[in-house]
This record gives sequence, C-alpha cells and structure tokens, in this order.
Amino acid sequence: MPSASTKAAATLAAADTRLAPGTAGYRRTSLALFAAGLAAFALLYSTQALLPALSASFGTGASAASWTVSAATGALALCVLPLSALSERFGRRAVMIGSLSVAVAVGLLVPFAPNLESLIALRAVQGAALAGLPASAMAYLAEEVRPRALIGAIGLFVAGNSIGGMSGRIVTGWAAQLWGWRAGLAAVGLTSLVCLLVFRALLPRARHFTPGTLDPRALAGTVRTHLADPLLRRLYAIGALFMTVFGAVYTVIGYRLVEAPFSLPQGVIGSIFLIYLVGTVSSAAAGRLVGRLGRRGALYLAVSTTAAGLLLSLSDALAAVVAGLVLITAGFFAGHAVASSAVSRAATTGRAQASALYQSAYYLGSSAGGTLGAVAFHAGGWTGTVLLGLAAVLGVVSITLYGTHSARAAERRLRPAAV
Repeated sequence: MPSASTKAAATLAAADTRLAPGTAGYRRTSLALFAAGLAAFALLYSTQALLPALSASFGTGASAASWTVSAATGALALCVLPLSALSERFGRRAVMIGSLSVAVAVGLLVPFAPNLESLIALRAVQGAALAGLPASAMAYLAEEVRPRALIGAIGLFVAGNSIGGMSGRIVTGWAAQLWGWRAGLAAVGLTSLVCLLVFRALLPRARHFTPGTLDPRALAGTVRTHLADPLLRRLYAIGALFMTVFGAVYTVIGYRLVEAPFSLPQGVIGSIFLIYLVGTVSSAAAGRLVGRLGRRGALYLAVSTTAAGLLLSLSDALAAVVAGLVLITAGFFAGHAVASSAVSRAATTGRAQASALYQSAYYLGSSAGGTLGAVAFHAGGWTGTVLLGLAAVLGVVSITLYGTHSARAAERRLRPAAV
C-alpha cells in the first residue's frame, strides 16, 4: 500500500494547476515560446553573418560594422529591466506580444536603411523592443510551469533561440550572396512575422500571474535585493562571460572565413551557422546534465567544452575550425541554460526583475564580446579573439570555483548546529 507521504505528495501534485509535461497546455506553451525565441534571436543577430558584406557596402572595417550587432544587444541590455517592470504590472503575455510585434515591425524597415548610421540606429531600436521578451518569458514559465519541468521548458525556449540564430544567419547569408544584404534582412523580417503570428495564436493566457506595482521605489528595492544575493550575482557574471565568448567568436568568424586560407563565399559562411543545431541539443539536455552532475558540475563541463573549442579553432584546417565552433556552441548553450534556469529558481520574489538582471548582464556580455572581439581580431587576428574568449572562460571557472568553496564553507558552519 502507498505510504502516507506518497499519498500526500500525489494529492499536492493533483492540486497543482500549473502546466505539466504531456499536457496540451504545456505543449502549446513550449511551441509558442520556441517560436518567440526563434524570432527574437533571428532578429537580434540578423546582421552578424552579413558583417563582411556590410563592410564592403559601406566601406568600413570590422569594428564599425560590428556595431550593427552591438547596438542591438546593448540596447536590449539597457531596456530589459524597465520593460520587465511593465510585465509585473500589465502581464507577461501582453508585454511579450507587444515587444515582439514592435521588433518585427522594425525588422521590416531595416532593409531600407540608407547608410550605416541609420542601420545602427534602427538596430538599437529593434534591440530595445526585444528587451520585453526574454525576462518576461522566463518569469512566465516560472509562474505557469511546475518546478520539476521548469528547466526543460526554459531549455526549449533557449533551443528556439539557437535555431533562430542559426536560421537567421543562414537565410541572410544565402540571400545576401544571391540578391544582396538588404534581401537577406528582408527575409529575416518576413520569417519573424510568421513566428509572431504563431506565438500569438498558441501562447495560453496566464493563470498564475498576480499584477504588481510600477512604483520605482519598490522596483529599486527588488533590484537591490537581487544584487545583494551572492548566488544571483555569480549567475549574472557567468551569463555575461559566457556571452562575451560567444559574441566575440560569432561576430568575427565571418571575417576569418572570408579571408585566406579559407576564402569562403557569403552563402557558405552563413551555412556555418548550422552549428547552432548543436546548441539546440545541448540547451535542451541541460536539465539532464544538472540532474547527473549538479549545477556547478554542469557549468564545469560547459566551460571546459567551450575552452577546448576555442583552442581547436586556432587551426588553419577548416574541419578543425568547424569542430571548434561545435564545441564552443555546445558549451555556451549548455552553460546559458543552466545559469538562466538557476536564476529563475533562486529568485522567490520579483522573478521578472531577477531574470531581467540576468538578461542585462547576458546581453551586455554579447555587446562587449562583439565589439572587443572585433578589436582583438583587428589587433591580433583570430588568435587575439581566442585569447579574449579564454580570458572570459577563466572568469567563469574562477566564479564557479568560488561558489563551490562558499557552499562547502557554509555546509561546514552548519554541521555543529545540526549535531
């Protein structure tokens, strides 16, 4: 016969009205946020595979052209927190739909930018608009999905990001080779419009959202509380450093592959981003990694994989470079999924702000990585970019080691009291 504790657990599970795997609501939510993540990353990084073409079109170097990426990610980082506050008042679903709608509208205008300055300005507006999506999505999942299924649901959202980043770059690469970079950006805008319509049609209305306040003092207090939490601070720093590596590598890789000894055409360079499929797998598998290795163990594995990929990419053999990109991508997406889901679980109040702070750090890392990666490439070639990435990887290792040491010290302090 079942024990009393087993019966109690079954009763609690039955009373939990949040979404569980296998239900129609969970499937709709997963697919809707997958589509949203796909559109967001396709739009956010739509110019990244086109940087060599933009440099040629506007007669500028890698550092200037990289601002078409960094302006978008930097604006997103700055606007995540205020837009997440709107989601506390008006609801996650409304903010996500509004955010993605504006970003798609700007995406349809971007191909008509007359010069590089106008393109950078439009990209900044697009990044600011997208800021309402990531933190609100994390908070929506934390409220609407059962805790045991949370990391899997967030993993699927991140997987949508990886496929969006991949497909956007492939589409822009081949369209640019055939019809020019403007056609490439137009194709991404139209694809994202389809994703927006799917997202709006499928995403269920929130059942567990409680409206909060727009009081700036309350918001500042929530932010201070999160920034005072040592675990959250470490997770924010880890997200920023992982994204510094990823932003640097994928901003510069097109310039490396278009030069000797590779001399690849634009369409083939865009196809390199098929490697993002690896990120889809590794982010979706993050939950299993945490189950087997623990959060810190999963982070050690992710960072080791990333570092190995950076070193392997130093080779002048195309196969080795591709293999290095595979490892970098797998390590990055696994690390991001682990860190972002840990933020959602660690924050018991003000989840949107906690996720917003993570997203701010994450996209500031992307902006810094893109700009610094281009500068490092200009100064020292691909080796300079790899050294920048390894420095960021070392930062992740140091933070994770410190977290491990702090946790063990806390356990030792508690043992005498338990005796």
